[in-house]
Amino acid sequence: MGRRMLIGIDLGTTNSAVALWHSAEGANGEAGARLVPNALGAVLTPSAVSVLPDGTTLVGAAALERMSLKDGATATSFKRLMGTDRKVRLGRKDFSAEELSALVLMALRDDVEAHTGMRPTEAVITVPAYFNDRQRKATRRAGELAGLTVRRLINEPTAAALAFGLQDKAEREPFLVFDLGGGTFDVSIVEMFEGIVEVRASAGDNRLGGDDFNTALVLAARGRLDPEGLLGKVEDRRSQALLAQAAERTKRALSEGQEAEFAVTVDGTRLSTTITTTEFESQADGLVRRLRDPVVRALRDSQIDAASLSEIVLVGGATRMPIVRKAITRLFGRFPNSSVHPDHAVALGAAIQGGLIARNGGLEEIRITDVCPFTLGIETAERTARGGIQSGLFSPIIERNTPVPVSRMGSFSTMADNQKQIDVTIYQGEAREVSGNVLLGTLKVPVPPKPEGEVGIDVRFSYDSSGLLEVDVEVPLTGAMHNLVIIDEEDRKAASDLAARRKALAALKHHPREEAANQLLLARAERAYEEFLGDIRAVVGDRTRLFVAALDTQDPRRIADAAAALAELLDLLEANPPL
Repeated sequence: MGRRMLIGIDLGTTNSAVALWHSAEGANGEAGARLVPNALGAVLTPSAVSVLPDGTTLVGAAALERMSLKDGATATSFKRLMGTDRKVRLGRKDFSAEELSALVLMALRDDVEAHTGMRPTEAVITVPAYFNDRQRKATRRAGELAGLTVRRLINEPTAAALAFGLQDKAEREPFLVFDLGGGTFDVSIVEMFEGIVEVRASAGDNRLGGDDFNTALVLAARGRLDPEGLLGKVEDRRSQALLAQAAERTKRALSEGQEAEFAVTVDGTRLSTTITTTEFESQADGLVRRLRDPVVRALRDSQIDAASLSEIVLVGGATRMPIVRKAITRLFGRFPNSSVHPDHAVALGAAIQGGLIARNGGLEEIRITDVCPFTLGIETAERTARGGIQSGLFSPIIERNTPVPVSRMGSFSTMADNQKQIDVTIYQGEAREVSGNVLLGTLKVPVPPKPEGEVGIDVRFSYDSSGLLEVDVEVPLTGAMHNLVIIDEEDRKAASDLAARRKALAALKHHPREEAANQLLLARAERAYEEFLGDIRAVVGDRTRLFVAALDTQDPRRIADAAAALAELLDLLEANPPL
């Protein structure tokens, strides 16, 4: 064909979707993102894979229909296994989560080809904001297995925010994207201004979604559904499939009324019971309470008060449940915004991101800034009260929800006499002990043997929105420099792109104290401190200490606020000096 085709894909736990960005020239004069229907005419394809007895593989609705059959060998919800070593056995073969995901991606790719006559070659694929490095790399590998070059992984709530924001292209005060899908839960706080979509903070729970509410329904119903124990006489996988399908039907029915029938048919015998909304809410109370923690964390990290949010935007099929909408209304004290389609927004946002990458018409002036969803740091040790050494501790360098691209530095020193090497072991996560975090890599740094604490190293992390992490370690005593680049294998293939990204990060590799504007402000503060006495000198000193402390955090927002406060004071003193 000659032409490259870039598509946007929402690879979901329950359903997946694919969309295209159409420029004004190619869509009857109107630019926009559009979903691509599958062979059945639906824009949502179930994330389900089934293997027939003869080895034939089915994907989507046909696979889902086979879940409860006697010879059914069907996998669903495998997105929850991404980044793990767990396998799913279908027929005579074991599949990894990324292999199953690749089959779904191939089906979506084929749907686009059937719809447009062109075979897609590149894709933007969405991932939960709280996916860690392993899960993101597994998603990228799934794309490669499907024959797609993955140009970008974009966080699901960021994609949804793009779809929401481009409805009218209006500037918006910070709003919250509440994304509850089939298997994962994400919260992002986003602001839109002057063509920029800025993510202020993200948080989430990768083990919370609509599937868990289905499980709650099964638990509520099972005790009285099958008094004769018929379900115990069929294969475990089949009985689980029957119950899961019944729970999904019941959940949908409870969205329309106060009670619903929970029913399954086992070898010709129909088993049923009635579930009320009250029973469902009681059984799911723990799940509803778990929705609160990521919301609180995102608000706290962004330093934004819930009352100042302009909108609460719902994304993900599970947000249709009245139990969830009621919880959101209680949590925020207002009704959420339902103007975006909960099942379509993420795929449409991925297509918009694809249009941005391809520089298609109508998108030239839109920019996205995201955050680092997890804390990045190194393993350290510290002295205990009894003089021993406790190792395996996590020392953050780039805190979660720091805007990217970003560069931060931390300083460390030896903890033993005549130590000849420092192992800089890099982790991603939030746990106090590194055993609870994700290992990303190790850099071995030789140091001159000296007494404990006399040899230090400066460790600089530089991180961009595509997940490139560059680690620079300097030994000031010798001037030696060491470097490690942690990237996806796909990135290694594009040497020119990688060089450009590293060059962009290099521009960030300086401490804020070194910036001319900050040096000038510190010099003005020093002069004012020398000129005045008493209370004025004390105030100048306090403001200067706050500014220096902000510089040490290397956080641009805190530095800007502290700089403004100090400059305001100095301007006032210089314009109206006390007698």
